Amino acid sequence: MTQTGFASVEVCAGAGGQALGLEQAGFAHLALIEIDQDCRNTLRQNRPGWAVPDGAQSDLAQVRARDWQGVALLSGGLPCPPFSVAGKQLGEADERNLFPDFLRVVDEARPDAILIENVRGLLDPRFADFRDRLARDFERRGYGIGFRLFQAAQFGVPQLRPRVMIVGLRAAFKDHFTWPEPQLSRVPWVGEAIGDLMAAGGWPGAPGWAAQARSIAPTLVGGSRKHGGPDLGPTRARQAWAELGVDGRSVVEHAPGPAHAGMPRLTVRMAARLQGFPDEWTFTGRRTAAYRQVGNSFPPPVARAVGERIAAALAAGQMVRAVA
Repeated sequence: MTQTGFASVEVCAGAGGQALGLEQAGFAHLALIEIDQDCRNTLRQNRPGWAVPDGAQSDLAQVRARDWQGVALLSGGLPCPPFSVAGKQLGEADERNLFPDFLRVVDEARPDAILIENVRGLLDPRFADFRDRLARDFERRGYGIGFRLFQAAQFGVPQLRPRVMIVGLRAAFKDHFTWPEPQLSRVPWVGEAIGDLMAAGGWPGAPGWAAQARSIAPTLVGGSRKHGGPDLGPTRARQAWAELGVDGRSVVEHAPGPAHAGMPRLTVRMAARLQGFPDEWTFTGRRTAAYRQVGNSFPPPVARAVGERIAAALAAGQMVRAVA
């Protein structure tokens, strides 16, 4: 990691996938705002030096951001259910739509750049008017805005995980920004990515399982506190996992042991590796809460790739200013 000298604030930080990727891109986090207690504990456990506030400052709807005025980057993984095809797609009518709160924080913090992650459904034709209004809202605030759909596998993550990135930069920086290009190297199959973890409990069938798990994973689904348990998603997702030789009905505490029979199930650690987390990144709480954090995370390698391009644009804009 190369320190860029750029500071950032992240809202709806979750378990730290985007924050970790941006840290790897060189950003120093001034604060990470997250309403879920288990996620806050995870952030603190992995990065004791990060500021992760409790109380009102943990809630985007209540947070006051004037102390961060002029920060280089404001980022956020805003809740996806309003736009997810797995939900009712109520969009801005959904009570979980936090874009208005994010815009308020932009007004208070006045960052040089913004970064928002959301689901592919945000680009559906039914939300075209919403996207147009959102772009105008940012443009009125002085930001050039762009939307781009990326697949996590384009950046080495062994998972089919489409995500929309929204990047906005002030006039002094926007012309210096370019979207990252997908990597050209082959993405590891599921069997290659987690074969060692599947064998860790002594299961003699692990090598054979790894040899046949020859594709990337379907999208991990974390669900919410109201909906979703420690399973790998709805019926269609579980069918896709079954084709990889994985029982998707639940996640388990430990890798299969010597006497295991039938299809194995994933552990939280296996799921985290398939999400692009390093093995040293740990998740707090009980198994369901830990898996929910993993399944709802943004893959760190994708956040790093976009973050590096934002940092480069900020640096280039500063250089132009310095010689002007």
